[in-house]
Amino acid sequence: MDRLIYTALSGTSQILDKQSVVANNLANASTTGFKAQLSAFRSVPVNGDGLPTRAITAATTPQSDLSQGPIQQTGRPLDIALDGQGWLAVQSDDGSEAYTRNGNLQTDAAGLLRSNGRPVLSANGNPIVLPLNGTVSIADDGTISALGAGDEPNTMADIGRLKLVASPDAGMQHRADGLFTALTPNGGTAEALQPDDSVRIESGALEASNVSPTETMVGMIDNARQFQMQMKMLSSADDNARSANQLLDVT
Repeated sequence: MDRLIYTALSGTSQILDKQSVVANNLANASTTGFKAQLSAFRSVPVNGDGLPTRAITAATTPQSDLSQGPIQQTGRPLDIALDGQGWLAVQSDDGSEAYTRNGNLQTDAAGLLRSNGRPVLSANGNPIVLPLNGTVSIADDGTISALGAGDEPNTMADIGRLKLVASPDAGMQHRADGLFTALTPNGGTAEALQPDDSVRIESGALEASNVSPTETMVGMIDNARQFQMQMKMLSSADDNARSANQLLDVT
């Protein structure tokens, strides 16, 4: 295969992958606690006979932008916004512990506290169950207090405490289900993190997505231009091949 074609094809493939990441970010610009995914390229020389005049495009390890999004006040008792780089522990669909910044908490028919449908974990690692039709408040350290329906105000009791953790030094990895897992220094998946008493929350507020719609749209346009450039290279390679074939036919 012509090296120019191989180079252009590799670039086209990676640009399409990047465009899907950008499109996903734009689709989640209004998702509570969403962290924008990042995508980057690097050039890799093509080894073989002849001079090293070609390079292919390869994607780097995908990561996420973990910067904090804007805080929006809601006044709803079950809404929480995590301060700084803290995370809320939830139970993923496979039963393992994972982490999220989505503080839009809800209760199901059984009183189980959930974040985006997934059970929220307490500091001891168990799901949290709230009294039905009760009055609930969440302190800045994650302690949950509840007052049952019809109970006296002085009978409000502590039910449990949200499991709040801090990002490890090795960072967090975005999963396909939208949750995050902790990384070990060698790049593997870490065990469940321990609660961190320094993590604080703001009750009655939510953290919005950190995606900038304007910057994301500019990124989509830039990707489209790069894709057009790669396709032009493929067209040029085809024109060169046609011209070469015509010369061979003449001779």
